[in-house]
Amino acid sequence: MGIRGRLPVRPEVEALRERIIATRRDFHEHPELSWQEERTQRVILERLKELGLSDVRRIAKTGVTGLVEGGKKGRCVLWRADMDALPVPERSTLPYASKSPDVMHACGHDTHMAIALGIAEVLASRKDRWSGSVRFVFQPAEEAAGGAQACIADGVLDAPNVDVALGLHISADLPVGAINVAPGPFFAAPTVFHIDIEGRGGHAAAPHQAVDAVVVAAHVITALQTVVSRSVAPSETAVLTIGKVAGGFRGNVIAESARLSGTIRTYSDAVREHVIRRTEEIVAGVCAAFGASFTFDHQTSCPPLVNDPGVAEFVRERAEAYFGPGNILAAATMGAEDMSVFLEARPGCYFWLGARNEAKGIAGRHHDAAFVIDEEALLPGVEFGLRLIEGQLSKR
Repeated sequence: MGIRGRLPVRPEVEALRERIIATRRDFHEHPELSWQEERTQRVILERLKELGLSDVRRIAKTGVTGLVEGGKKGRCVLWRADMDALPVPERSTLPYASKSPDVMHACGHDTHMAIALGIAEVLASRKDRWSGSVRFVFQPAEEAAGGAQACIADGVLDAPNVDVALGLHISADLPVGAINVAPGPFFAAPTVFHIDIEGRGGHAAAPHQAVDAVVVAAHVITALQTVVSRSVAPSETAVLTIGKVAGGFRGNVIAESARLSGTIRTYSDAVREHVIRRTEEIVAGVCAAFGASFTFDHQTSCPPLVNDPGVAEFVRERAEAYFGPGNILAAATMGAEDMSVFLEARPGCYFWLGARNEAKGIAGRHHDAAFVIDEEALLPGVEFGLRLIEGQLSKR
């Protein structure tokens, strides 16, 4: 699957090769965290104005939108790219490695923006040849909460009314020349939770006088492993992960409190509510057994990402024609993506674009300090994006 030499791209895309790569490297070198994408916003605003897009403006505090209008009236396609980086220190020795301490584009959003700008440039250069319009949305704060909702609140789905929403996510798991797309639930809804356990502190030499919050937390962690395995139907999908444990002062002091932080991932509201309910019931039971008390709070930042079946089939058909039938994967992920908010409001499709190349030693992981992609994925991303947009604009 994947790499088999360079994929064909139209001359207008090939002519932009150096510019697209340079754009991606510039964004990579200057990453900014959620709601802090000010330099990134300035660069995109300047580029869209330079390309002659209409309705170029700031949205969602640090986001940007612009509209490419064709020669005649027609459908409107929204293309979305996220902008923010992660609080991760880059370990790479690349000449364009992050210059921002402890911040890097460890999830490929720099690539998403470069591809979107490449698509916009090609469309703007030949807009008299097609009908309709394309709304570009450069969205802040995908890694945090609220970026997509803020963009919609600023009117990106209206004037003109968006008919279909499209976007891609670069993949460090798929090889260059492959994509992953499927209808229905494709990304999960993320629920962040915190469990605060209150015991009674004491001297490590007198455990009978205390209620050890660390011991209670350990039993809670073990018991919660049964939520998915024993409380969720095998036909359903869910993940419950505790990623952080904090408690205690020092080795000879029994901890009076402990905090567990984690995430729940589900594709449906019913399963999510069931997992949340069972989590609270189990924590309550364990704490009661040990004489401890607890608080449990949780928040779901976005809905599951659900690809419209018709649009997903359209993307798959175009992908088979461009990448080849053997290079199409259809596998949902338990990751989360607030592109889901756009797809809740309009029919559309979001897909993974391969950027892994083990022959070059490019095999990093998302959200990792060693994350890296093969830039050979950039031009096929632009070409395929153009093919999807043109195909959607040609529909009645």
